[in-house]
Amino acid sequence: MNREQAGGTALGPGARERLLACALELFARKGYAATTVREIVQAANVAKPVLYYYFRNKEGIYIELMRSAFVKFEAVVDESTQEPAPAGDRILRLCDRVFALFLENVELARVMNSVYYGPPQGAPFFDFEVYHRKFQDATTALVSQGMRSGEFRKGSVDDAALAIIGALNIAMEMRLCHPEVELGRRGLARILRVIFEGVRRRERKGARR
Repeated sequence: MNREQAGGTALGPGARERLLACALELFARKGYAATTVREIVQAANVAKPVLYYYFRNKEGIYIELMRSAFVKFEAVVDESTQEPAPAGDRILRLCDRVFALFLENVELARVMNSVYYGPPQGAPFFDFEVYHRKFQDATTALVSQGMRSGEFRKGSVDDAALAIIGALNIAMEMRLCHPEVELGRRGLARILRVIFEGVRRRERKGARR
């Protein structure tokens, strides 16, 4: 199908972005299974062939939402972990930037959670575990670097990494389920610093403060 067959000027500027935004809003509000192609194109004010031109079907628009989110997430993780800074600073930046990305995409996170944790909705497979593995591997590597450099005291790398990941997960869950008492970015940083107090290298007795 070419542009003319897809409706010519109906494609228009921003048609693709409107389709993505409207599909996301509907998926978050109604669920993937209950959302129809007709509802998506009506909300986006385009004809059905426009959706078919860009995404082929409802499954395609869903996969594009998930794929584009992972591209952004992957870029944030790579950028945060490769910066020249102490491990603790990089962990703080990593968690802050991932949380900021989450806050910018709360409705998308809501869709992901409903598909991953909720009853089957017939959504096409997307490997959500890739998000968890990417973040866990990055956090574990940074904790390990901190212990090797002496910034953190020796201990279980996995336990320290899980404590950090747990703090971020709690901040996300509070925003999704209890926004009236959410931690926010400052609250998350405060909790992470409490965790760091437990893993920082202890000064020797008598050392100058």
